[in-house]
Amino acid sequence: MTVQRLMPTDEGNDLIELTREIADKELAPKAAPYEREERFPREAFSLLGEAGLLALPFPEEHGGGGQPYEVYLQVLEELAARWAAVAVGVSVHALTCGIGVSFTSETQRNAWLPDMLGGRTLGAYCLSEPHAGSDPAAMIARARKDGDKYVANGAKAWITHGGHADYYITMLRTSEDAGRGISCFYVPAATPGLTSDTPEDKMGLMSSTTTTMRFENAPISEANRLGDEGQGLPIALAGLDSGRLGIAACAVGLAQGSLDAAVAYAQERTAFGRRIIDHQGLAFLLADMEAAVTSARAAYIHAARLKDAGLPFSKEASIAKLIATDNAMKVTTDGVQVLGGAGYTKDFPVERFMREAKVMQIFEGTNQIQRLVIARHLAR
Repeated sequence: MTVQRLMPTDEGNDLIELTREIADKELAPKAAPYEREERFPREAFSLLGEAGLLALPFPEEHGGGGQPYEVYLQVLEELAARWAAVAVGVSVHALTCGIGVSFTSETQRNAWLPDMLGGRTLGAYCLSEPHAGSDPAAMIARARKDGDKYVANGAKAWITHGGHADYYITMLRTSEDAGRGISCFYVPAATPGLTSDTPEDKMGLMSSTTTTMRFENAPISEANRLGDEGQGLPIALAGLDSGRLGIAACAVGLAQGSLDAAVAYAQERTAFGRRIIDHQGLAFLLADMEAAVTSARAAYIHAARLKDAGLPFSKEASIAKLIATDNAMKVTTDGVQVLGGAGYTKDFPVERFMREAKVMQIFEGTNQIQRLVIARHLAR
């Protein structure tokens, strides 16, 4: 079912059509086999980079597409409706690009951004640690200053693209001053002493590698520090608001994919002499799924419009992430229910959608953290 969209520009409509064409022809046929084989789809990111779809929300003067975030997120949603792992990967890469655009010097931008935005290099984001996920200020992985370089030691956990990325935007402790003692670094994958553990054995997003990255006396040039020493946590948190919108869009796309599969099945399957979609009990279930997807889409688009207008959007980003991911879990669960026993088999994609939806409630800040963020805004 093609989603009806009201795009802000004609170019936005063209980009949606381009995305659908690429996603239908190049991504959707590969999603199921790559997920079964736990195969990393590096060529998908290269393809999207060549098409200009990785650079959409970034300024044209830096090689970006100059598009509103509202357009970028709807492109991301279309990708997620076909292959959630790729869409999540695009969102993570965009998070690193956003930091690269906003917190680098001119020399750093000239050196890194063309390949980042063109998809020739793929980025990962290293903030969480085994004991410090929701509380990043508790991180202990550190970078010790040594002349014109830093020497990094410690572990970063739950790293999307870990072991496959070309660079890692990494937060490391550079002093003992709690939240003000963290700095941000661009760490090339070839850095000596930087290694990846065996990937996590996850329940979903199997083609999206998640691993722990380890730093063992890894040298990082001082020229690769982003911003000032001690600015790392504000940099990380500034990126998370945009990252949460990316995950909200991914969750809506995933839910839309489940809804589409459920409606198609319900239109073909018959019971008691009628299509099952014509039975009120199931029709109402599908109607609730549609309402959940549509309302979640409205939430992330509203937050994106605030961002595009230069207005505060942190609270709205948390609301969108909360609504979209909780709704995705409900919609994908109901998608399995619509298909009944068939939905519990791997003959249909809905069981995969359900497994993939769960992590949407966890990464980029758990939904409990989103409620905390929203409540703090209300208390101000």
